[in-house]
Amino acid sequence: MIGFASSSRRAALLALCIACASCSRPPANTWQGYVEGEFLYLASSQAGQLTELAVSRGQTVAQNTPLFALEAQNETDAVAQAGEQLRSARAQLADLGTGKRPPEVAVTRAQLVQAEADATRAATQLRRDQQQFGAGGIAQSQLDDSRASALSSAAHVRELQSQLAVARLPGRIEQIRAQQAQVDAAQAQLGQAQWKLDQKSVHAPHAGLVFDTMYRSGEWVPAGSPVVRMLPPENVKVRFFVPQGVVGSLEPGRRVSIHCDGCAADVPAVLSFISDQAEYTPPVIFSNESRAKLVFMVEARPQSADAPKLRPGQPVTVTLQ
Repeated sequence: MIGFASSSRRAALLALCIACASCSRPPANTWQGYVEGEFLYLASSQAGQLTELAVSRGQTVAQNTPLFALEAQNETDAVAQAGEQLRSARAQLADLGTGKRPPEVAVTRAQLVQAEADATRAATQLRRDQQQFGAGGIAQSQLDDSRASALSSAAHVRELQSQLAVARLPGRIEQIRAQQAQVDAAQAQLGQAQWKLDQKSVHAPHAGLVFDTMYRSGEWVPAGSPVVRMLPPENVKVRFFVPQGVVGSLEPGRRVSIHCDGCAADVPAVLSFISDQAEYTPPVIFSNESRAKLVFMVEARPQSADAPKLRPGQPVTVTLQ
């Protein structure tokens, strides 16, 4: 009887241990994971002294919120200089399209009137000398001088007429094209100067959490060195690992539930990535025992509204729905 009672107690104790072990076993389709964030490291392509840090660590900002600004006096002056050069090039191009100024045309016209009067007087004198030469009153040399003077005066009239016509014409096509190229070059230089100036002020490309700031106001920031580290809510994800016997049944878009300590309620999410490479693979030939140890990384992303409930590095429990 004593032996039978002892055996009963041992059986009861064994059943209790099995029941406790089954209670501590995690539910099916539930695995441990952790929260991870894909951070944005925001920097300027230009170097300069940090003159304004408009955000602080832990602050939530909206899209296009000013984050920081660098000293930009040199870039501001470059924009002003490029703008003046562009205006000068455009003015020269416009001048080529209008010909000479009215006062210059008036001077040429007055010279033409005077030349026409001289040509008329020279032509009249030539006719008189021709008559005098026919009557034998003058020498041949005097007639030749009168003829040369008349020809010269007439040629001068034609020259001034041509100058007056040219004065009314715009610049030559080649000159206009060359000046247009100068305008385009000045426009490009202004755009480049403006781009460098815009790079001195950085705004938030997305709404999100300012996770950290790397510099303080007054410090020198090298080109390309991050000043603000941000975490947009859409960049929050959960990583966990599932056995090789389960990974084949998973596909992106499947719903999961994320549980974390201190969370008021589980956070819904969907699978976004399933790795096709095994983790912790034994370095030798597979066996039935080693296959059971193969796991695959899976990622899930919560909705943007639920992402702030999770913190990078936080351990979580993921349950398939």
